[in-house]
Amino acid sequence: MEINDTQENINEELLIQTANEGNLESFRQEFLNLHSYDQAQFFFKIDKETRLKMYYYLSPKEVADFFEMLEIDDNDYKEILAEMEPKYAAEMLANMYADNAVDVLNKLGKDQTASYLTIMDKDAAQEIKGLLHYKEYTAGSIMTTEYVAISQNQTVRSAMYILKKQAPTAETIYYVYVIDEDLRLVGVLSLRDLIITDDDTMISEMMSDRVVSISVGDDQEEAARQMRDYDLLALPVVDFQNHLLGIITVDDIIDVIDEEASDDYSKLAGISDIDKMDKSPFTAAKKRLPWLIILLFLGMFTASLIGRFEDTLSKVPIVAVFIPLIAGMAGNAGTQSLAVAVRGIATGEMEDSGKFKIILKEAGTGILTGAICGVVVSLVIFVWKHDLILGLLVGFAILASLLVATIGGSLVPLIMHKLKIDPAVASGPFITTMNDITSILIYFGLATMFMSYLIH
Repeated sequence: MEINDTQENINEELLIQTANEGNLESFRQEFLNLHSYDQAQFFFKIDKETRLKMYYYLSPKEVADFFEMLEIDDNDYKEILAEMEPKYAAEMLANMYADNAVDVLNKLGKDQTASYLTIMDKDAAQEIKGLLHYKEYTAGSIMTTEYVAISQNQTVRSAMYILKKQAPTAETIYYVYVIDEDLRLVGVLSLRDLIITDDDTMISEMMSDRVVSISVGDDQEEAARQMRDYDLLALPVVDFQNHLLGIITVDDIIDVIDEEASDDYSKLAGISDIDKMDKSPFTAAKKRLPWLIILLFLGMFTASLIGRFEDTLSKVPIVAVFIPLIAGMAGNAGTQSLAVAVRGIATGEMEDSGKFKIILKEAGTGILTGAICGVVVSLVIFVWKHDLILGLLVGFAILASLLVATIGGSLVPLIMHKLKIDPAVASGPFITTMNDITSILIYFGLATMFMSYLIH
């Protein structure tokens, strides 16, 4: 590993040195031999002065090949595009796949986007404008219009001719889509099918009419689920009349899965945009404060709740020792159930018929885990404090708290999903705090009921 890392650093230094020395041919030879991902990584690491020289050394098309692979913040996109001459930037965007160009333009202001579209090649601008009006996070917003489509009333020979002609600009050629006279999607076939079939065979005879497609307005998560379930490399996007509008390719779906997973994880942690490294502590604090303020007030409510049982605490102070234990166990159990429920909703595995079963399963899990943990802690307390009643109290409190926590952890996200609220908002910190409240109520309620047995 050390050798590879050293070699990588040497190559970067040599590239920067070559660029700064103005050795155009050597720089182009070395840089264009890199994979587009490595080109993007190098491009983002270098300083502005070196990037400005790269715009002179490379054509807009060559920059476009790696620009769409950059993984940077919105403000960084704005800064980098502002470094380029407007005409150069517009030509670079025009040479990107349309869906990727739309992703970049969506990060810019409306005035800047309109400026680039105005000076861009008309055909490219028209194609990009057609995708820009789709709502963000829908199938339409991530589809590309660069695909291969053929008619059902032609032969394999003529289809291969069209495929060869359109392949240089198509994002993928592994699937060829079949449309009728009204541009409706009627079938699909693979590149392999075309290669192995006789040239005079009609497309209508060999195509598969069982086409998996998605509506242009459907959520991008649904597109990801369909591609996962059917093992597709590309998914056609249609309107309500089944007209073929574009396709979603697997590379875009990988980005969607990464984006959605990061979003759900950040919400479970009680913060937003966890995938973006904040450069300023003020920006990070601004994102985290809302949840922390809410949890602060919930924590104060928990403290006031304990205060209501002051009489119990004064008479049996030993019960205070086990408050963190019971609250912590309930919080952990609730977070586990929450993760199971949120994942089931996000992946589509939890259908309406299975939601009640999930709650029953989690309740059963809560009883089993609570009973085992309760027995263990009762024995430990009996050996430690030589007090059977105290051990049974804590054991029963853990049993009841884990049962309530597991049911709550699975029920809360289901209710939120039913109300059309993102279930991931039922975050870990929120569930943990709510379980603190319920577990303390259970624990002190039981302690108050059996206080006469606890006083020695």
